[in-house]
Amino acid sequence: MVLIFEENDNMVQTYVFGHKSPDSDSITSSLVMANLENEWGNNDAKAYRLGNINKETEFILNYLGIDAPDLLESVEDDANVILVDHNSPAESVDNLENANILKVVDHHKLALETSYPLFLRFEPVGCTETILCKLYEENNIEITKEIATLMLSAIISDTLLLKSPTTTEDDKVAVEKLAKIAKIEYEEYGLEMLKAGTDLSSFSIEEILSLDAKQIDFKDVKSIVNQVNTADISDVMALKDELEEGMNKIIEEENLDLFMLLITDIVNSNSQVIALGKDSTLVEKAYGVKLEDNTVLLEGVVSRKKQVVPIMTDNA
Repeated sequence: MVLIFEENDNMVQTYVFGHKSPDSDSITSSLVMANLENEWGNNDAKAYRLGNINKETEFILNYLGIDAPDLLESVEDDANVILVDHNSPAESVDNLENANILKVVDHHKLALETSYPLFLRFEPVGCTETILCKLYEENNIEITKEIATLMLSAIISDTLLLKSPTTTEDDKVAVEKLAKIAKIEYEEYGLEMLKAGTDLSSFSIEEILSLDAKQIDFKDVKSIVNQVNTADISDVMALKDELEEGMNKIIEEENLDLFMLLITDIVNSNSQVIALGKDSTLVEKAYGVKLEDNTVLLEGVVSRKKQVVPIMTDNA
């Protein structure tokens, strides 16, 4: 389907953004979607972010020599917005309920309800950028080297170099295609990018616990699941006492039943889990394991979306 926006001197700002605690897909998809809107004639579309960028995203932006999108804390009533890489109001900008949502492009489950029709593009792929790549192609819009690099980087990030169980054939096809346009040896570049994202040395405990935190309730179990990538689990586990202190503070402040921290080894594709809260035993039930000192290694578990949410929900 080809979408065309007519030029209009009276067009108002369109805010394009991903979710809070943004990851690389969220930030790059905002930039890419805003560019697509500009190509369609919506010259007032601009990318924003809803939180601080992480080290991995910083690596991508520095590689390209481009600035991070401006920070957006809330939108005014009746503001025009486009959501990428999310659609749940809980993960979105403040005052979303009073905004005019024009479009959503996402690879997560549908959580949004509106009283009006809008453009939705959802696909069960590993990354939002895979969908955006299709939109560029379907509308015969050139994918420049810079846009290709943004797309490629996000797909590598979300699929852990195509090793995650969330990876689809569409993601693989997109990576091969985008790598050629970007003129990048994607495996070498991707590993360097992923490793850059594991450097936590400059982050406080509070920042680590909010880097990729999502509130995901498992039926009636009010939970936060946070995922931190690393090249060496022991490096992060050295901070275990401080992490647990911070997690317990968040549990109390947010009245949580469970805080689940996934420390994911991007090299060996395993995750060490620290689970706290009155329903922490749900982890034991879901995976058939035993928590020792609040932690256990989940072999082969790297995807929060495919290997945590459905399993934990089924066992809640």
